[in-house]
Amino acid sequence: MQPSGHPTARVEEGGLGGFGGGLVPEPYDSFMRSHLRYYGYFRGQKTGRQKSPMSPGSPSEQHPTEVPGTGSTDPSCLGGPGQEPSPLPAWSCAVELAAHQSSPALPGPLAAPGVPEPSPRQGTPVPSARCRAFPAEPRALFTLPSARGPLPAPRWPVECEVIEETIEHIEWVPPEPEPFCRPTGPEQAPAALGEEQGTVVYHLSPAPQVSCFTRARVGGAPGPLSSPAAALAGPEDTTLLFESRFESGNLQKAVKVGPYEYVLTLRPDLYTAKHAQWFYFRVQNTRRDPLYRFTIANLAKPKSLYGEGMRPLLYSQQDARSRGIGWRRVGANIRYYRGGGEEPGAFCLSWTARFPHDGDTCFFAHSYPYTYSDLQRYLRALAGDPVRSRYCVVRALCRSLAGNTIYLLTITSPAGTAAKRAVVVSARAHPGESGGSWAMRGFLDFLLSAHADARLLRRLFVFKVVPMLNPDGVVVGNSRCSLAGRDPNRAYRTALRGSFPGVWHLRAMVERVLAEREVVLYCDFHGHSRKNNVFMYGCDGGGAGARLRLRQRVFPLMLSKNAPDKFSFPSCKFKVQKSKAGTGRVVMWRMGVSNSYTMEVAFGGSTLGERLPSHFTVEDLKSLGYHLCDTLLDFCDPDPAKFQQCLSEVDALLRQRLGREPGSGSSWSDVSPSELESRYVPALTSAAQHGR
Repeated sequence: MQPSGHPTARVEEGGLGGFGGGLVPEPYDSFMRSHLRYYGYFRGQKTGRQKSPMSPGSPSEQHPTEVPGTGSTDPSCLGGPGQEPSPLPAWSCAVELAAHQSSPALPGPLAAPGVPEPSPRQGTPVPSARCRAFPAEPRALFTLPSARGPLPAPRWPVECEVIEETIEHIEWVPPEPEPFCRPTGPEQAPAALGEEQGTVVYHLSPAPQVSCFTRARVGGAPGPLSSPAAALAGPEDTTLLFESRFESGNLQKAVKVGPYEYVLTLRPDLYTAKHAQWFYFRVQNTRRDPLYRFTIANLAKPKSLYGEGMRPLLYSQQDARSRGIGWRRVGANIRYYRGGGEEPGAFCLSWTARFPHDGDTCFFAHSYPYTYSDLQRYLRALAGDPVRSRYCVVRALCRSLAGNTIYLLTITSPAGTAAKRAVVVSARAHPGESGGSWAMRGFLDFLLSAHADARLLRRLFVFKVVPMLNPDGVVVGNSRCSLAGRDPNRAYRTALRGSFPGVWHLRAMVERVLAEREVVLYCDFHGHSRKNNVFMYGCDGGGAGARLRLRQRVFPLMLSKNAPDKFSFPSCKFKVQKSKAGTGRVVMWRMGVSNSYTMEVAFGGSTLGERLPSHFTVEDLKSLGYHLCDTLLDFCDPDPAKFQQCLSEVDALLRQRLGREPGSGSSWSDVSPSELESRYVPALTSAAQHGR
């Protein structure tokens, strides 16, 4: 029975409604209108709901309606302060703040960085779904991309210069596998050459003088751009023209030390003096015939897959336009070695390459770039798809320190939502690990497809997906950190909302979901720079029963069977180290998610299966998302045969590792995780990879 004066909220065919219709009751409609007018967000007159072309009359799967524990349905997205709202977009998107809704609204574009906030585990009550329907304080509002109009421009720290040119690349898969570079033997490292032996031809302004992030704006630094590249002396000058002041770009300095040889310096993560690994830069004024040598002189890690044959990526704009060829692996005489000179503690990467054309515009990159704008273009395409948008709602989880939206996708079919279990997936906590975004693309592509398994997954589960947890780091070209100058994947345990908003809100959202339903799987996509193949880190804290410790290893074993040419079960680790106590997988596991994993995707490629050791392509990376979905169905199959078989295999593998006879009855539940992982038997590799 409905209380007097409160009309029934209507659930219309076509998904979430805007003001004046859909799922929003009239009192809340009026409250939000008054609030928006007060803060300058809305100045229009009340109008009826506009029928959207994205709202078919009778689909089999409509927009997912309110799911207990996953957030309430809110008014459609609006612009920022002082902007006149456009008509409701075809994309019926909602805004969800995965945080305590009675906290004050964000003051302006972002919360004050560094202000201590209580974590969800430190006394802040987590509101229930019922309480969130009518929040005590107004919700902060965020701009989401619509199916029409320009994308929201990324926001940059004001210390960063940004060129106006938009950088986009085509997707392409090479027709043949790209093999690793064969080591040439004990080749001598190139002589250390510095600025005193050459000419600086590109030099960005020094690293920001301030020690921490202060503010951001669209377009970065105000005023005219500087000219970091040296001017050419004439048409015969063969000096390369370098540029990295674009989204995800990273190159600080280039020194020409020979006619076709350059020593390069990367910019460390902003507001730090370390974490130099990711590189992505443009070169122009190329020549086709000469053999060029490039040496990056300030890499941070003592070991890299470049030492095992990994090659950098090259993109030619002429080849992309005329032949449809995108990123490809290039390079010979690749060396990774300890450096000297100006930075004796740094490591160097050196390679030689030829450009395919004269006068071309080319790019080099550490891994296939996937920028924040790439994600927004993907979400806009999703919004414009009348089929996929029926069962996917895109909301703003929160805003980053710079004011960029951190997106939250809820994917499910509406039937029987109360009985569904949840799956939480995230990526790009570390911005330089772009392979995680490509795996996420494959995961979303499959989950939103018409495949029978995808439809079954949507009927069985509620998926909560955060495709880019650290957009600020991605925008500025960091390797590991956010604009807080720290690693967000070590901040889950003690995260301050003002310093790590994405981490804080993701954890709070998972806590609310856990209060309503089981989270059957948490998986965080990452990249790995020192080991090939794909593998997982899980959570075995010891002390639990043998069966529970076995179960934590079943999902990775199943994934190795579904992707035997990419996934290595023997490379998986389950020990919970003290240094990893603040990671997403460990904190989610301690919160009650039994199957909590980090999936590590090598920057290099695969050494498994029948094909020769070769680099991962974009399609290889995207296929990991499909394999994860396939494995989830196997893992949750009502028929326990597959699960029991894998449980027995894991038990046999661990007994073999400990030197105990199968069926001996002796328990290994008292064996520590360190001892389990230290007693590695080489025979396990073939046993785990070829067992079906």
